[in-house]
Amino acid sequence: MAEAISFLEPRADVLARRSAIVADLADLLAPECLIHEARELVPFETDAFVSYRRVPLAVALPRSTAEVAAVMKYCHRYGIPVVPRGAGTSLSGGAIPQEDAVVLGLSKMNRILDIDFANRTATVQAGVTNLSVSESVSADGFFYAPDPSSQLACTIGGNVGMNSGGAHCLKYGVTTNNLLGVKLVLSDGTIIDLGGKALDAAGYDLLGLVCGSEGQLGIVTEATVRLIAKPEGARPVLFGFDTSEEAGACVADVIAAGIVPVAIEFMDKQAIEICEAFAHAGYPLDVGALLIVEVEGSEAEMDDMLKSIVDIARSHNVKTVRECQSATEAALIWKGRKSAFGATGRIADYICMDGTVPLSQLSYVLQKTTEIVDRYGLRVANVFHAGDGNMHPLILFDANDPEEAAKAEAAGNDILRLCVDAGGCLTGEHGVGIEKRDLMRHQYAQVDLYQMMAVRAAFDPGWILNPSKVFPLDGRNAA
Repeated sequence: MAEAISFLEPRADVLARRSAIVADLADLLAPECLIHEARELVPFETDAFVSYRRVPLAVALPRSTAEVAAVMKYCHRYGIPVVPRGAGTSLSGGAIPQEDAVVLGLSKMNRILDIDFANRTATVQAGVTNLSVSESVSADGFFYAPDPSSQLACTIGGNVGMNSGGAHCLKYGVTTNNLLGVKLVLSDGTIIDLGGKALDAAGYDLLGLVCGSEGQLGIVTEATVRLIAKPEGARPVLFGFDTSEEAGACVADVIAAGIVPVAIEFMDKQAIEICEAFAHAGYPLDVGALLIVEVEGSEAEMDDMLKSIVDIARSHNVKTVRECQSATEAALIWKGRKSAFGATGRIADYICMDGTVPLSQLSYVLQKTTEIVDRYGLRVANVFHAGDGNMHPLILFDANDPEEAAKAEAAGNDILRLCVDAGGCLTGEHGVGIEKRDLMRHQYAQVDLYQMMAVRAAFDPGWILNPSKVFPLDGRNAA
């Protein structure tokens, strides 16, 4: 499996100059901001997509935008590949380096620079964790809406790179809907500002272009994000169904009815058992599928919305309806859901997929996903953001068995093709990285890929930023 996905061939001229490159970087950065010893480079050889590993040439950990610009200017001059890295939580291999690449880590840029309640914005450095933004404004009645399951560790820079979402994106949107501005260092070290504190900026939407560009257009060093006032109240409710198909049909009908809860999360029986064993959240174990539906607002608003949702659930033979009765119970319900990936890792190795499908196709895709995984003789745990159709099937396998590992990767590719064929797309929030790179042609015609590569080349003519990612390698220079 570790050789199934190819990388660009390391440049011999860069590798030959390794000692000189390290010495030059040492002139630009403090000693504690440069890693180059072999054993110290090992933690940077992969990210959360651990099936693939490459030890980088060196790791730069700048502490300011100026230092990022200095490193980029130097690497641009000598054509040295650069791989941006946040917290390394990417599930698509977005931060896996190459042997001739400098990893540019932003973990030391972790300061909150400005909180502006009048304009409801926060400006933070790229290495600030997602959750710490909400924690910094919680006492004043605000929060930052995107909340990926890895929010305790993942950083704002990485969120911008992958356009991350989370459980509450159904109502509040993903990163691009909550991003107002960035400070961006281009491949040649030029520093530019896109957007700002205003709700919209004049001219071309370059901010929208950068969000989700996976570190291929520039290095985000600062971001200005929206702050949202906390709701009057919030209430998660558990809905248990005998089958995944019934749960999927219920989700589609809730959205079709014009009801927009703050979140609709899905778990199948395998995921329920895994998460309950870890979090003891009180999930029902006698059902085949579970929905966590959270509504918010005043008590009257929540009661009215839940009545409508319960009526729809009953039309799909709901077996269990349980409203949360306390803040402690609500926290447990969400702990179980947000711990799903880690809890699954306790019992098996897994590949987490990230396809998105139209809600009308949820039941069909869930059924076909089970058939695909069964065909390979593997198991799957489905847990995902059902409200926006962003599916996260966890394909369980033994990483020590090369044959099983290859089957898991093949099953994942089949599931992603299924999502596209059902009218969806390859990724909802994890990005393309290397994981889905070779499937891009299943979703896009060659002319579409050429247009995207032309945009990428306009920002980075030398293609030094995050190489081997997003685009099939045989078309790398086609633009």
